Amino acid sequence: MKKQIAAGMIRVVVSVFVLGAFTMPPRSSAQQPKLTEFDPPNTIQASVPQCAPFCGTFAYSINDWGVVVGSYTDTDVVPHGFLRFPDGEFLSFDAPGAGLGQDLDEGTVPYAINDWGDVTGQYQDPNLLFHGFIRYHDGSYVNFEAPGVGENGIGTFGYSINNWGAVSGVYLDSNLAYHGFVRDPSGKITDFDVQGAGTGAFQGTYPCEETCINSWGEVAGFYYDGNNATHGFVREPGGKITMIDIPGAGTGAGQGTVVASINDAGTTTGYWADPNYFYYAFIRTRDGKVTTFYIPSANFPGQGTVGYSLNSGDAVAGAYFDANFAYQGFERFPCEKGNVVEFHAPHAGGGANQGTRASANNAWGTVAGWYIDQNNLNHGFVWYPGQEAFEDK
Repeated sequence: MKKQIAAGMIRVVVSVFVLGAFTMPPRSSAQQPKLTEFDPPNTIQASVPQCAPFCGTFAYSINDWGVVVGSYTDTDVVPHGFLRFPDGEFLSFDAPGAGLGQDLDEGTVPYAINDWGDVTGQYQDPNLLFHGFIRYHDGSYVNFEAPGVGENGIGTFGYSINNWGAVSGVYLDSNLAYHGFVRDPSGKITDFDVQGAGTGAFQGTYPCEETCINSWGEVAGFYYDGNNATHGFVREPGGKITMIDIPGAGTGAGQGTVVASINDAGTTTGYWADPNYFYYAFIRTRDGKVTTFYIPSANFPGQGTVGYSLNSGDAVAGAYFDANFAYQGFERFPCEKGNVVEFHAPHAGGGANQGTRASANNAWGTVAGWYIDQNNLNHGFVWYPGQEAFEDK
């Protein structure tokens, strides 16, 4: 049933592209903001040691048709991928080769979906190795490995997919260092490292997740240097890399600049931490103009504001940390002074590392993400902005 629905959606997209007049689906008619919480059927109902703190539902990405992709942990502690359609129905799926053993927390984790309905992500096999995959809109799969993984590597992770089917992501070598890669639509994989990236465990080059390769094949991300500070970058299809360090960013461990999203205009968003570990969100245009912003109520060291996703209209979805170090969601719309609208899942917990965590936004400003309840279990949500979000205040 769902495969037929997805295929029908794709045929519509194909027809409007062929006609040369691509028209987007209508924006939600809701005049007031609305947040819908959800869990796929058979989702685990408690956080257990085998999967904590990643038990439950994670909504990672949303395309311009309102289809959400993510993962959930079932009652046997097996992660599965899911698609949530705008009517609220779900399709669960597993990448071929994914481990499905009870209480082993193996399985499938998709991170991104394009407007054709193609999905990329990772799966973990029964030998605990990770592999990248693409699930196409017709239900077929391609599994792939980055060439630099080698015999002793930990695995390959598909993080972002554009509308041409190009995928960006990372692989981990035997030293647990990150390396970036791009897989073009023909299947050719090019791996890359940014000059200055560290080579130790959990250092290296890290193309970011969900919305980090645009239609031109430009890849956004960051790298960890030898001091475990972060630096942003954008890589062009030909291999040229532009470094991004926001003025004022610290250079110590856990400080620096993180680029977290790029749109087709080449504008990026992300966040940076100053020497006092206060976080600021930013928007950077292709020509290097930087706008920094933060939510005023997040004003203590270790708190602040982070941008996670940037849509085609330069709206930024992200989160800030409140006085209890709980996540609170926001979207900043590109009005004259930057119109920030906050949102909170009704059942989100209010303790440290709980709350509402935005992940991605689509062209209409609809945001997908997850919230952590008071029992530290994760649940998905979709937030629809009201009409006032698009108006100057």
